[in-house]
Amino acid sequence: MPTPYGYTTLLKTTLICCLLTAITFVFFPEFLTFTAITASTVILFTLYFLRDPERQTPSDQQVIVAPADGKIVLIKPLDHSFTGKGSVLVSIFMSPFNVHVNRIPLDGTVVHLRYIPGKFLMAFDNRSMESNEKMEIGIDNGSFRVFFSQVSGFLARRIVCPLRLNERVISGKRFGMIKFGSRIDMILPSSVKIMVQPGQKTTAGETVIALYQ
Repeated sequence: MPTPYGYTTLLKTTLICCLLTAITFVFFPEFLTFTAITASTVILFTLYFLRDPERQTPSDQQVIVAPADGKIVLIKPLDHSFTGKGSVLVSIFMSPFNVHVNRIPLDGTVVHLRYIPGKFLMAFDNRSMESNEKMEIGIDNGSFRVFFSQVSGFLARRIVCPLRLNERVISGKRFGMIKFGSRIDMILPSSVKIMVQPGQKTTAGETVIALYQ
């Protein structure tokens, strides 16, 4: 089933495709077959892009799971005002063919939310972390904090994030999406043990990004 976050996108795409097909039928009947096939392909791809499969989040309460499907493109140490010194950045790139529904990486409380407008560089370009449109999210689990950003890409121009400040969240639960090719940058505190490596594929809500005690 398509994600509810994408119903408006699916509706608009279907209406546009139907309108173009109708116009072709009336004014350019010789191109009707081509237009109908193209419109059907676009609608089917939109349905595929908006798919939202069920996931089995690990029952172990001391894990931080991937917030997105995709591939690890960067892991590096850095200091961060939200997570502290010696933190680790883990970046996940999502291609247009990945599931784009995002999931909460750990139980806790949302203590930071900030939308930042910006550019639309290619999401696999590491400069997009600083320059692109993004939604920053910070979760406090009572022992430490985790920070992550939904970052738009060249095609992604719509970040969906219905979270609210002081909302209690549960690991593996859906919390939004980024429409068409994008990335999520996670910043984890020094106290956790990173369990992934660059080039590794991730599954939102299932892949263990880090362990903590």
